[in-house]
Order: sequence, then C-alpha cells, then structure tokens
Amino acid sequence: QYCRMMRKRPAVLIVVVALLLAGCGYRPLYSSSAENQGVAAIMASVEIPEAETRVGQIIRNDLISAMRPGNDGAGDRYLLNITPVMKTTEVIDKKQPSTTRESVRLTVAYELIDQQTGQTIHSGKTFSQVSFDVVRQPFADTQAENNAMERAAHEVSGDIRMRIAAFFATRA
Repeated sequence: QYCRMMRKRPAVLIVVVALLLAGCGYRPLYSSSAENQGVAAIMASVEIPEAETRVGQIIRNDLISAMRPGNDGAGDRYLLNITPVMKTTEVIDKKQPSTTRESVRLTVAYELIDQQTGQTIHSGKTFSQVSFDVVRQPFADTQAENNAMERAAHEVSGDIRMRIAAFFATRA
C-alpha cells in the first residue's frame, strides 16, 4: 500500500503546483489572449535603426531575428536605439609565458522610444565580458578577439531582448 501511495504523490504535487500558479496570476511571457495582443506582437513593432559599428550590427541583427521574424516593418510603433562601447584589456596570467589572456568588455546603453509621443519609455544599460588568449600569432589573435567580440554581442542582445520583453509584459 505504501508503494501505491508513493506513485500518486507526483500527480498530486503537479496538481497542487498548477493550482498555486493559477491563483497567483502567473502567465507565460510571450502569451496572448483576445484582449491582449501579447508581448511577441508588441516586440515585432519595434524598429531598430542601422548600426555604425560591426558589434552594433551584430546586436541589431540578433534583435531583429528574435523580435521581428518575418516582419516587414509595417506599423512600427517603437524605436530602439542602441549604443555599444567595447573595451579590450589585458589580464595577467603567468601560468603560460607565451600566452597572454585578454578580455573584451562590451557595454551597451539602450533606449526604447514611443514613436507616437517621442518620449523614452524604457532605457537601460547592460554588459558582457568575454576573455580570449593572445598567442602572438597575428591571424589567430585577430580571430580570437573577433570571436570574443561576437560572443559578447550575442550575450548582450539576448539580455536586451529579455529586458524589453519583461518591460512590455509588465505593461500589458
């Protein structure tokens, strides 16, 4: 009889958790309903202007791919301005005398503007720090730094997308 009772416990636990979540007003971030168009639809109406730098272009492309898949840009209601600043610093690592460790720190300030009013409705700053090895081979060092810069850009774009989604979810 103990074994039968133990088999029913997971089912009972799932039902209890579902009831608790329903009672607290939990809803998925990207859900939509009849009265609410949903975060995904709102995010698709965010225009992101062309970037001036390579790292800015990577961030922009990631955001467009995630926020506006297949969208032609009709009906843009919001404008997202991003300002990336990248800095490379040397990290002292005495374990390998022929290799130096460097770090790329990418800081991005972003500003979400309502195009109907021209006012900033949300802004913030995020960063990513990624390290790489410098082995004193020009091509390898350039590739390692570019790879670190791209990894930092992908991390930052994901963070910006999540922050904007959370902002729109709290307004809905």
